[in-house]
Amino acid sequence: MRIMIVGAGIGGTILANRLARLLAPELQRGEVDVVVLSASPRHLYQPGLLHLALGQTTVDALYRDQRTLLDPRIALLIDEVVAFAPDSKQVRGASGNAYSYDWLVIATGSRVTPEEVPGLAENAHGFYTEAAALRLAQALQAFDGGRVVVTTGVPHKCPMAPLELTFLLQDLFVRRGIAPRVDLLYTYPIGRLHSIEAVAEWARIEFARRGVRSATYFNIASVNGATRTVHSEEGLSVDYDLLIAIPPHRGAEAIERSGLGPRGWVPTHRRLLSMQGRDDVFVLGDTTNLSVSKAGSTARFQAEVIAANLASRVRGGGDTHGYDGKVLCFIETSRDRATYAAFNYAEPPRPHAPSRAIHMAKTFYHRLYWSSLRGFP
Repeated sequence: MRIMIVGAGIGGTILANRLARLLAPELQRGEVDVVVLSASPRHLYQPGLLHLALGQTTVDALYRDQRTLLDPRIALLIDEVVAFAPDSKQVRGASGNAYSYDWLVIATGSRVTPEEVPGLAENAHGFYTEAAALRLAQALQAFDGGRVVVTTGVPHKCPMAPLELTFLLQDLFVRRGIAPRVDLLYTYPIGRLHSIEAVAEWARIEFARRGVRSATYFNIASVNGATRTVHSEEGLSVDYDLLIAIPPHRGAEAIERSGLGPRGWVPTHRRLLSMQGRDDVFVLGDTTNLSVSKAGSTARFQAEVIAANLASRVRGGGDTHGYDGKVLCFIETSRDRATYAAFNYAEPPRPHAPSRAIHMAKTFYHRLYWSSLRGFP
């Protein structure tokens, strides 16, 4: 019996390692194989890209060899998935190989698509890839004053990223002594500063205290690089000297190509995390179409549920766990202060005042990230 996990980000890696422990007897007897199919032999610590852009870390610190992060009992295959064929229980790779499975977990994450907005890819900076983060780092080093506009496309992963970016930019400008020469403008697509009301109200107070300006109901429509102007769907135009964007995201191309879900988001059971209409396919992390945050903690909590239910099913049992929508997101507000938002399907978050203690907890998590991939509680 083969369990195939497509995608080796935080969710896929934790899930594989938890399954290796839960199904240790079956793996030992050769009754079960756990296989991870990854497009890359390297694992990227994605939250570190923002810190790379801000000059707070290095490229080498963001990567590890994927094989070293997996239990030795797990098979790792390097091949980019190009198509899913659930009716025949197969996954096809870019190599031309077809991989069969009995149980499938799709953990292919999300991708940025700045090309969906005219002018955005050519004129805006970002930090969701290594190359983009390095370009932004250079732009920030050269920046000495003017208007900085932060704009947000939807949907996007890491729900707190627009706020965290803005807070850390403001802190950077203060530390460099150029804050009096900087007009920092935060824009957001809806009528408040964040999709979660409690977070939006907390951010409103923080922005007012720091002198950060904002514009809501700002859905980015296009960017004119010649005039350095960003235009919204609502008809507002804003000039900029430095434009930093959270680009819109889509799911994996292979999902769209295979017709598994619009824009690459797979329809998913909100508690069991199985693909709608298929009991032999699970969906993990950013790949789902669930109305929960696309964040690393989301994938971690979901991996625990899928691991428990898969282990039970392999042994002939039923589902024993359900995902409750749990998410925990840290929000760094400066180099030495942070807060967090913890919530689930039933309970909204209530952000605390930023503190050094919470910042230390976030820093501790950064350092423990590689160990946490082992999937220990």
